Amino acid sequence: QVQLVESGGGLVQPGGSLRLSCVLSGRAFTLYSMGWFRQSPGKAREFVAALAYGDSAAGGGEIQYAEAVKGRFTVSRDNAKSTVFLSMDKLKPEDTAVYYCAASRSNVRLMTDAMYAYWGQGTQVTVSL
Repeated sequence: QVQLVESGGGLVQPGGSLRLSCVLSGRAFTLYSMGWFRQSPGKAREFVAALAYGDSAAGGGEIQYAEAVKGRFTVSRDNAKSTVFLSMDKLKPEDTAVYYCAASRSNVRLMTDAMYAYWGQGTQVTVSL
């Protein structure tokens, strides 16, 4: 059974940075595309970023970002550590949310939460003075 554990959330001032981590255990990390989603109070869960499994030289490894975070957030993975990262810069108050990582055996339609079978417990990110 796949388990995902996020860490790295916290309180940061506007314009600041945070890096979220998510460790996958229970299965081979390289078999999974990894996504980040977020949910604010009273709002639906929304896509943030995704990184498809596979090697870019073989047509895999595609990265996608939501328009709201392009140029500010960076998703990456360390296969040796079974970890996916979300580096967040120039944070804004509207980035405040619980951030979830998720794992999918698909490498298409990764902006859709229904494509993910496994979810972490979430980590709170608060951007405020």
